[in-house]
Amino acid sequence: MSDETASTTHEVPIYDDKAHIRGTLDISSAEWITSTEDEDQKGVEIAFVEEYILMRNGAEPEGPVLVFTQAEWDAFVEGAKDGEFDEPW
Repeated sequence: MSDETASTTHEVPIYDDKAHIRGTLDISSAEWITSTEDEDQKGVEIAFVEEYILMRNGAEPEGPVLVFTQAEWDAFVEGAKDGEFDEPW
């Protein structure tokens, strides 16, 4: 067997299993980090749970929670730094 065939490859699934992940994560003890220092303003909040990064609207903490893998989070942060989400005006 050649070294090439013996090496382990990491395959990315071709489906999004986030619904399953959201259903299994225990976020009850998550430590949410706010995006603003002003406690009166409720902005985006993030938390690190297991190997996932969670994001929610601080104004509606009981609302939906977005789940990101580390690779997805890294891409999101780089996109934000590059201005991909800036207002067009």
